[in-house]
Amino acid sequence: MRVNPVLKWAGGKTQLLPEINKRLPKQFNTYYEPFFGGGALLFSLLPSSAVINDLNPELMNVYKCIKHDTQFIRLLKELDRHQSLHNKSYYYLIRDIDCSPYYKNWRDYERAARTIYLNKTCFNGLYRVNKKGHFNTPIGTEKYKKLYDLDNITNMHEYLKNNNVKILCGSYSSAVKDAKAGDFVYFDPPYDYQDGDGFTSYTANGFTKENQVELFNLFKELSDKGVYVMLSNNNTGFIRDLYKDYNIDVVHAKRAINHKGDGRGAVEEVIITNYSNS
Repeated sequence: MRVNPVLKWAGGKTQLLPEINKRLPKQFNTYYEPFFGGGALLFSLLPSSAVINDLNPELMNVYKCIKHDTQFIRLLKELDRHQSLHNKSYYYLIRDIDCSPYYKNWRDYERAARTIYLNKTCFNGLYRVNKKGHFNTPIGTEKYKKLYDLDNITNMHEYLKNNNVKILCGSYSSAVKDAKAGDFVYFDPPYDYQDGDGFTSYTANGFTKENQVELFNLFKELSDKGVYVMLSNNNTGFIRDLYKDYNIDVVHAKRAINHKGDGRGAVEEVIITNYSNS
């Protein structure tokens, strides 16, 4: 079975998968991904036991609906409806519906279909919310083809339904509280930036240097318990100094999403592990 991400997400790891795969633990028990996003690594590995989490409730609702039989069928029908009605005025009608008090009454599959629709039709595939948590990306200039690939989204449904995949929406620290020796945790947090050019607005909260330090402390705590831990981040002096006692590999990745259209291109990233594959 082959499964690809259904969403284009800031920080998505599809481009970096070959480098990540070279550095995976040789074997592990439960897989944890506390900053899930588009989920490229999970859908590449397809582990039988996994815990996935993200702070974005609209995002995790998508995966819950894809997993659930009845919600999945209704989701596809709703996506077909969006596909048939799509135009500029319809896009802004659906985009701005989360400002309405009625939005809280929307069913889960309706919210999930809205998230996929906006992701596929907005500018640069950039999921961005304002401080009130309202989606505010303008319509895209590129013509999209389809909102979903039926074979791919069906494979995702079958994988999530038939395996022990727990879907959470909360803090990254609570998501890994049950991780034990022999489990594997992959951290892909909002990246550290030195020049203010980073993009961390896919939840209503940014990710500060203090948050990076808190994450490092959790990385160390898990490492001390015998958990395999991997982390991706930008290649900044701050991050290299923070994780100086662990394995740090510099890799090159292509940034697929940027809030400036011309800001996409090759960047240096680091993959940090607490174990060696040699």
